Amino acid sequence: MQLDLRTEARSRAPRLPEHEPALRAAAVATWRGRMINEYGSSTVFEALALQLAEGGFDDALVAECRGFADEERRHGVLCGAVVEALGGEARAELPLQPPFPRHADVSRRVAALRNVISVCCMSETVAVALIGAERIEMEASGKGPLWELLGRILADEVGHARFGWRLLEAIAGGWTEDERAGLRVYVPVALAHLEAHELSHLPDHGGWTRGERLGLCSGRDARALFFDTMNDVIVPGLERLLNCPLP
Repeated sequence: MQLDLRTEARSRAPRLPEHEPALRAAAVATWRGRMINEYGSSTVFEALALQLAEGGFDDALVAECRGFADEERRHGVLCGAVVEALGGEARAELPLQPPFPRHADVSRRVAALRNVISVCCMSETVAVALIGAERIEMEASGKGPLWELLGRILADEVGHARFGWRLLEAIAGGWTEDERAGLRVYVPVALAHLEAHELSHLPDHGGWTRGERLGLCSGRDARALFFDTMNDVIVPGLERLLNCPLP
């Protein structure tokens, strides 16, 4: 599927900070990749909202989750706007998405909760940490339109992560032992998938000199932050809610 956000993106192209022309190609590739990932995430939240409905969750929760899909599409446009500002084109081929996990071995309710854990409590929590760190590094070079753009994306990602943690917190006391067991056995699998996915997208390099102005950060630092987030936030939070140690 061809993703073409040029018209919307050009109307939102931010004013970029002064930067070395040699950084442009790397920045275009980075922001185009983000455009693809953010826009592609809209289908994940649409599928998750449908699964929450099938699992008997409240209509308000389903609607809130469905709204996240719209936010991810807006993120795609914002990232495409940076591509356009850099002289690139906000269009790309969307990769085929793997089938959304149905988890047929458990009830529909537990299946939905498994995906809430994977999408919100894991992936979106990592996104909050990485984007937040990126803004801090960018701020050292001076706040500007690109810093503000990342702030809009970050605010939404915080909401996506909190949605998952808030939902689990609200219902954890009422889980049956079978439901709790169905979640416990899944978490190590989800953690392994998260690690493989994140490391495949975080290159093992030291970054670019003055690249933080354009959102080009050290891949090694991002990897370290990922592991800190997983070990210090995600794993302890899930251990508390599931009332069990995790590997």
